[in-house]
Amino acid sequence: MQRDDINAFCAGLPGAELSDPWGDKDDGYSHDAWKIGGKMFASMGSKQVGVSVKTDSTETAQMLIDVGVGLKAPYFHRSWVLLPFGTDKDEMTFRITKSYEIVRSKLTKKVQASLPQYP
Repeated sequence: MQRDDINAFCAGLPGAELSDPWGDKDDGYSHDAWKIGGKMFASMGSKQVGVSVKTDSTETAQMLIDVGVGLKAPYFHRSWVLLPFGTDKDEMTFRITKSYEIVRSKLTKKVQASLPQYP
């Protein structure tokens, strides 16, 4: 999957919003940061070679790196991985969806109640 495919997939997740929290910098770098309830679940920088997503633990992230599915996500906590563009579509959509679910589940009940329903 490439940037446009990933953005289209993320846009289809209930309540997902696109932002650029770091703003358009003078150097021309920008980011596609996908958030749910104000919390990021996927991020692509203009110079990145893929999308960074959250996993349920540092162990899961390390396992994905060890088996070659992902790379260490620069600038993110060790529980995040960078999935390169071109990653298998099923793997990519699964990991983005899991990241979305992890982040959504950690939102306050009040914020969760304000979001569109998710299965």
